[in-house]
Amino acid sequence: MLTPIKVLRLSVFAALATMALKIGAWAVTDSVAYLSDAVESLVNLLAAGFAILMVSWAQQPADEGHPFGHGKAEYFSAAFEGGMIVCAALAILLTAAERFLNPVELGALELGTVLSILASAVNLVVARLLFTVGKANGSPALLADSKHLLTDVWTTAGVVLGLGLAWLTGMSWLDPLLAVLVAMNILYAGFRLLTHAMSALMDAALPGQQRAGLESALNRLLYEEGRYGECRLLNLRTRSAGQESHAELELLVPGDWTVRQGHALADQLALVASKMGVRLVVHVEPL
Repeated sequence: MLTPIKVLRLSVFAALATMALKIGAWAVTDSVAYLSDAVESLVNLLAAGFAILMVSWAQQPADEGHPFGHGKAEYFSAAFEGGMIVCAALAILLTAAERFLNPVELGALELGTVLSILASAVNLVVARLLFTVGKANGSPALLADSKHLLTDVWTTAGVVLGLGLAWLTGMSWLDPLLAVLVAMNILYAGFRLLTHAMSALMDAALPGQQRAGLESALNRLLYEEGRYGECRLLNLRTRSAGQESHAELELLVPGDWTVRQGHALADQLALVASKMGVRLVVHVEPL
């Protein structure tokens, strides 16, 4: 069974392989578009390595300094990857600008294209694995890595098609133009990763569907079974922390209930939430 750490290690090896293939494509063609593609693979490698560190840290149990665990560490990985993508995009833009001023004739596009397609196929397979395992484990680091690799796949496809057009038409200026388009594409992806990571670090609520499912399950226990009379649930608040989900709410019970009765009902609500992967804190209040 693939765990988040195992699939991230696979991502590191895939990044090394694709980077070697794309550097080979750049070396034989001298295409700045293929160079930009290779730079993005370097970002993949750095991001996967950093993600391994952050996911390992996130899985550490709660301690005295972090009594609620280390789950948010994964968002640092997503933010790091977004920042690296932005830096790579700026470097590609500078390189493309120089090539606009000093155009060169492209080399063996056939071989370069084959190498790039092979690299893209590797990225596509690894991206699907990252997405599947990331979705199953609720890992923002893996999901961010999968989105970046899929962006890389589409980038390579665009570069290959564009350079094929340049080869057919002899318009060498298409090469730096493609590099600019690649840079703008990954710049957009980088900003999306950064904004998502920053939002999550600010205690973003659980996704709407997950929150609605939790609320429905809690209401079903309290209201549909008809055993708890006037009891009410108020002020459900949720937040995500990496692979962990947290929630808290107020449970209003009749004033003549004993502490034991209120506590027993609170435990049942927490159990329902735990079955949905949510750690629920219940504050018991009198009606």
